[in-house]
Amino acid sequence: MFAAAATLFAAAPKVPVPVPTVTGPIAWTAQPPDASHGYTFNHTFLDLKQAGYVEEEFFIEGTANQYKMAPETTGSVLDSGHPYKTRIVVRRPNSAHKFNGTAIVEWTNVTGSRDLEMDWFQSSEHFMRAGYAWIGVSAQRVGVDALKAWSPARYGSLDVTDGGKVGTDGLSYDIMAAVGELVRSTAKPGVMGGLKVERVIATGHSQSAGRLAGYVNSIHPLNPVFDGVILHGGGGRIRTDLDVKVWKMLSETDVRGPAARQDDTGDFRTWEVAGTSHVDSESIRHFTAIAKLNATEAANGAAAGQCDKPPYSQVPFRYVFDSAYDHMVRWIKDGTPPPSAPAIEFSSATPPVIARDANGIAQGGIRLSEEAVPTGVNTGQNTGAGFCRLYGSHVDFDKEKLAALYPSHKEYVAKVKEVTEKNLKAGYILKQDADATIQAAERSDIGAAR
Repeated sequence: MFAAAATLFAAAPKVPVPVPTVTGPIAWTAQPPDASHGYTFNHTFLDLKQAGYVEEEFFIEGTANQYKMAPETTGSVLDSGHPYKTRIVVRRPNSAHKFNGTAIVEWTNVTGSRDLEMDWFQSSEHFMRAGYAWIGVSAQRVGVDALKAWSPARYGSLDVTDGGKVGTDGLSYDIMAAVGELVRSTAKPGVMGGLKVERVIATGHSQSAGRLAGYVNSIHPLNPVFDGVILHGGGGRIRTDLDVKVWKMLSETDVRGPAARQDDTGDFRTWEVAGTSHVDSESIRHFTAIAKLNATEAANGAAAGQCDKPPYSQVPFRYVFDSAYDHMVRWIKDGTPPPSAPAIEFSSATPPVIARDANGIAQGGIRLSEEAVPTGVNTGQNTGAGFCRLYGSHVDFDKEKLAALYPSHKEYVAKVKEVTEKNLKAGYILKQDADATIQAAERSDIGAAR
């Protein structure tokens, strides 16, 4: 297979992407929240200074191609020379000593008609404790148009449509690749504050994962930019002849059935996390906080009260995601493959129906203690208005059921500890997150005498 892949990529005509021109960091004219919106959209509420991090926003300009693309085949250039101007947000260590050498480049999600940094929302705290740099890319028209509407004075000059000539986000692939090239570049002015980037991982959630899947299948072979790609919550079938590590990270919501799966290979992994949802309680925590800073309404949250079940799984998908990033680095750096993981089970393949226990808890998959030692029912499914289908659900057990399941607090903590230590040993979570899980169980009143 590797010889065939080498022949394929050698035969494909290379289409280099120019490193874009950089302006910035773009200064603020007001402090958030402020009605003038003279500051970075989605400025993080986290204490970057305490973590030894800085946040900077840059405008980038260049030219991009449009491509002819077909599923699972190498693309070709449709036309060239389309100018674009967009923005990136960089959150990075403020010193080389803290930097781990890896840049995470996220294709920001625009399903909510504005930029949403879904992978930053999940793993930002791990990025900062482990020394990753994160770069968010506004690659699509919907997101850029929302920026321009939110702050015409700050973002009015941005355009990813070549003045309206490109209406299908056709430039987005080269914009993403250009940022991958940019973070490696030592040319000045740079965007990394002098940090030396050794590895670049592309990531994106949901719609962005779908576009990244198209990119890695069709555009990556023309100009390999990224060392690894993480498709979070989506993405179609991935070619088996690619020279890049690709990982699908799926919540319970995202698992479409046995027929949609691909086997793990030397360069491909899938992890499925039972009880988790496409948009979860951690995402909503970030949505709410940045909405206050943006001085605007919370993204996607308005219809939550109209869901048929209480929305948002509380199973911490982020703990598994954190581990995947570190595995991806080792996979790229020294070829150490990440562990495979069990798949979520189905009671029916056609139509696909997830197998559940008597409480409605999904079976199989990676099972964090919140799923394996439940204090309620968390799922990836819901119904109702708006985006309810993506929110999953969470319903607490009543006091009587908890008392029957866990006659003592000691017994409950012991069960959590057993499951968590198994997940740590298997490589599905990191030590810090395992410790946090056990400590949360110890602080709880589950099983305590009443």
